[in-house]
This record gives sequence, C-alpha cells and structure tokens, in this order.
Amino acid sequence: MISRKTGLRLGWTALVALTTLIIIIGKSELKWAFKVPRDWRLPLKKEISTFMDWLINTADLGVLTFYELTRGISWILELPLNLATGIFATGILQGEGSAAVQLTQPVSWLAVILLVMAIGHYAQGWRLSILVGVCFTYLAVFGQWESAMLTLSSILIAAPIGVVVGALLGIFAYKWRWFEKVITPVLDLMQTVPVFAYLVPILFLFGFGPVAAMIATIIYAMPPMVRISILSLKQVPVELSEAGAMSGCTSLQQLRKVLIPSALPSLMIGVNQVIMLSLNMVIIASMIGAGGLGYDVLSALRRLDIGGGIESGVAIVVLAIALDRLSQALAERSEHITSDVGKKSFVQSHPYTTASVVMLIVISLGASVIGWLQTYPDSMTITTGDFWSDLVKYINVNYFDQIEAVKVFILLNVLGPVKRFLLMLPWPMVVLGVALLGYQLGGLKLSALTFCLMLFCALVGLWDKTMVTVYLCGISVVFAGLIGIPMGILGAENKVFGRFLETVIDTLQTLPSFVYLMPVVMLFRVGDFAAMIAVVAYSVAPAVRYTLHGIRQVDPQLVEAGVASGCTRWQLLTKIKLKLAMPEIMLGINQTVMLALSMLVITALVGTRELGQEVYIALTKADTGRGIVAGLCVAFLAITTDRLIHAGVAKSRARLGLN
Repeated sequence: MISRKTGLRLGWTALVALTTLIIIIGKSELKWAFKVPRDWRLPLKKEISTFMDWLINTADLGVLTFYELTRGISWILELPLNLATGIFATGILQGEGSAAVQLTQPVSWLAVILLVMAIGHYAQGWRLSILVGVCFTYLAVFGQWESAMLTLSSILIAAPIGVVVGALLGIFAYKWRWFEKVITPVLDLMQTVPVFAYLVPILFLFGFGPVAAMIATIIYAMPPMVRISILSLKQVPVELSEAGAMSGCTSLQQLRKVLIPSALPSLMIGVNQVIMLSLNMVIIASMIGAGGLGYDVLSALRRLDIGGGIESGVAIVVLAIALDRLSQALAERSEHITSDVGKKSFVQSHPYTTASVVMLIVISLGASVIGWLQTYPDSMTITTGDFWSDLVKYINVNYFDQIEAVKVFILLNVLGPVKRFLLMLPWPMVVLGVALLGYQLGGLKLSALTFCLMLFCALVGLWDKTMVTVYLCGISVVFAGLIGIPMGILGAENKVFGRFLETVIDTLQTLPSFVYLMPVVMLFRVGDFAAMIAVVAYSVAPAVRYTLHGIRQVDPQLVEAGVASGCTRWQLLTKIKLKLAMPEIMLGINQTVMLALSMLVITALVGTRELGQEVYIALTKADTGRGIVAGLCVAFLAITTDRLIHAGVAKSRARLGLN
C-alpha cells in the first residue's frame, strides 16, 4: 500500500514529466493543450448579456416591468440622497438643471466643523474633537470643501443603508442555519469580484448617476457588516439568551432586548468597516456618475495632473481618518451607555444635541449677513498642487536614467521571463497542478474546488489573461513580501520603529487605490512595471501588519526558554519567533494577494493586458456578460489562493501545536 506522502511525490513527478513532454512536443502537435478550442468554451458572456437585455427590455413582473422596478428603487434612493446633498453641498433646490431655484443655502462650513467637533467631544473628549476639527478645517483651507461635502452626503446615506441591510441579513443567517450556508459563498464572491465588475450590471439596471454609484457602494461595503453581525450574535453568552427565554421574552423581544444590545460593541465595528469601505469606493463610483472627491481624483488622473490628484486623494484620506476615529470612538462609547431615566428636562438630558441646534441656528443667521461664515473665502485657500507637480518633474529630469535602468533591468530579468514561462505552460497541466496542491494541503474537497475554479477560467476563453494576472499578482506579492516582512520584523524587534511603522501603515491603508497610480504613471509611464509598482505600494501593508502581530504574539515563555538555552538574538528570531509566527505571516501574504488582485483591475488604466483590462473594457462598452465573466475569473483566482493559503496555515498550526 502506497502512503499518501509517497503518492503525492509520485503525482508531482508525473505532472512535471508530462508537462515537460507536452512542451517538447509543442503547440503545432497539441494545440488544444495551449489554447482551449472554441468548441470547448462556455458561451457565458453571450448568455449573460442576453439575459440582462431580457431583464431590461422584456421582463414583466405583472404589476410592473423589471425596468420600472429598478427605476423605482432609484427614485426612492434618490430622495434621501438629494436631501443630504442639499443640506451639506448644494442647498435645497426646486426644479432641475439650469431652471433650478435655490430655496436654502447648504449648512455653513463653520457649522459643520463645530458639529463634528461636538460629536468628537461627546464620543471621546477634547483630543478627538480637535483631531476631527483639524481634518474638516483642512478640507476648507485646501479648497476641497464642496467636493468633500458631496462625498460626505453620499456616505451618510449609503453607510446606514449598508449597515441596516447587512445587519438584517446577519440576523437572518444567525436565526436560520440554511440561510447562512446560502449567503456565505455569496459574500465570498461579493468580496472577491472586482468592483469594476459590479459597475457594469448596475449601470445597466439603474442608469448613470449618483444613485447608481451609491448602490454600487452599498453592495461593496455591506459584506463585512453581514459577517460581523453573524459572528457577534453567535458570541453572545448562552446564559443571557437563556435568561431572556426564562423571563418570557418572545423571539423578537429576545433579539431586540437581549441579543442586539449585548452584541452592540461588535456591531459598531461593522459600522466602522462599512464607512471605511464606502470611502474606499468613492473614486471607482465616480466612473458611473458619483461626484465629489472621487470625481476630482479621476479627472486629475485623466489629465495627469498629479498635484490636483494628490490634493483630492489626501482630502479623501483626511475625511476617512475623521470618520474612522469618530465611528471607533462611538463604538467604544456604546459599551458604556447607560439609560438615564429621570425628571430631567430635554436640555439637561441632551446637552450636546441642544448646543448643536443652537449653534446651527446662530451660525445660519449670521451667515445670511456675513458671507465668509457661509462659504470659506477663496482668497484664503491654500494649494500644494504645484509643489507635487514640480517634485515629480524634478525627479524625472534629474533621475530619469537611473529610473529607466532599474525599470529595464526588472522587465528583462524578472517580469519578462516569468510571463513567458507561465504563458508557455499547457493549461490542463496547470489546472491539474493546482488541484494536486489543493489535495496535498486540504484533501479531496479542496482539490475538487480548486480544480473547478481554475477550469472555469480556461473554459470561458480567458486562460492567457488569467496567467498574465497570476504573473503580475505573483511578482507583486513577492516584492511586497520582500519589503513588508523584513520591515515587520524590525518593527516587532524595535518598539519605537514599530509604533512609527503602524502609523505609516494606517495612513497607507486609508489612501484610495487610484492615488497610487498618479505618481507611478508620471515616473514610470504605462506598462507592466508601472502596474507592479502601484500594486506593491497598495498591497504591502498587510505583509507588514501581520508580521508585526505574529512576532509580538509569540509566547514570551518560549522566548525565555530559548535565551536560557543559550540562543543568540539571531537564533531566537529565526529558530523560534519566525517559525511560530509563520502561520500569521502567511495570513498576511493572503491579504496581500487579495489587495493585489483588487488593485490589478485598476492598473488596467495604465496599460496592463490581464483580467482587469477585460473588466475595464466591459465597463467602457457596457458589455455586461464580458465584465461579469472576467470578474468571476478574478474572484475565482482570489478564492483559490485564499483556500490554499488557509489550508496551508491550518496544517502549519497543527504541526507547531498552535491550534
């Protein structure tokens, strides 16, 4: 009887030998092994496009058509969005277009700043109040106020809808196990399908405009809320649920009065995630009609205006920092809220609300007389656009030869050979190789899953683009690991550097993905090298963060045992800390892969020819089938990588006795 280990070794040997033989025989004799024959391909692109056309033009639900249903949903969502936009950005308008009449002014810039400062003080005190006040003042001083308020208006409507719908789905999944099983793979797809792929069907169903952009934002930002809702409700102590049942609570009362209040601190973390993901979406959403800061960044990228783009991108970061800190502080405060029932007046019970209302009234009345109270004076705005543009110009003029030499070296010696090697491999052998790796790490179930996912990429006719995606993503992740893991090690070993590193990583993770493209394009032009640099910069953060966390959580007693055994500092690091932290580091690499794949779709704008280009072309042509199929291929690559790495981490933990 052959052991499993011997069988796997024989399997890999046979796979390598067969692959070599097929390559030697060549494409002339075995064309089907290098390019999937047309007769074998699944006609999914055409079928999906035909189905979408039928939905829009023919589908009848009886009372109304499907087209009327989607436009009705758009109209309903447009009402609160217009109200929020009117309050913060444009003022309340009557009529449309050039005939619109402004009934009221938007809320004064000074009033908004004081309002968020009051919320910050209520949530955490003066320190947070000053931080959010500085952030919002930055938006006014640097001329980003109107665009920022358009973005804020959209977030204020999209985030609550995403939170409510996500929480409801999470509650349903908690109540009904079968619903959780159904929704889990859907959430996996929603979190791995490129955002661009969402935009094509949404554009079809809801038209071009701010509402369609808001719907795309809700879909993108909602999955974490669903997952956190399920997890937080499951973590409520059984004793509390039993106490509620013994008190005679109905199922609804138990949910409303026991489970949700107990899970509220964790649920507030989900709210924070929805807000941050909504902000991360603003630039992409601007492609289908969203205005605000995202549109400013996108316009700057199209004009190659690096200064304007960086200013708008930094404004998104500043807004993200303010909303992130506010939501986190409110989440922490929710843990300590106690009901204050007594004979107090409304003013005594709600001092912050009362003060905010009085402040809004006073400033609004003052703004009708004093112009600068309503709108921040243009003469007092500051710009750093010229500085950034001049900096890039200086680098290009003085260091062009050095930059070009590095670029050409990596293209010729790293990118080119890896790309040619992957495109040279016969697709059936790659599919079988991934399936064999799945079997080695996770057994038959994982092997079957990875086999089907990779086979899909071949049978829809996108194998070459899939391999180009693998090549760009793989090399980017390697470089991100080579940069991020050593930095994480240094940060874990040096507390001062570690704190500095965490601050840098927090900032990098709030930067919108498009912001990375502008300096890269200006310095490296377009092509695979520019795409790789952008992907590495965007995806390096998890490699650093997980390495930091992994080394820090190593049991101090094991380290002390190593010291007692006479280990040097280098031996402690390599023989104990890194080995025990390796599962956590691999999870960081997994997150790096996910970010790299999501960024690759955006780098299609700088001339890459992978699955991201397919998705982007589908968006520009409104080709629903093409966009969804390419998006599914990216998602399946992400799911395959995720499952393989998690299976490998589980085996590693078991081997190290960490489970």
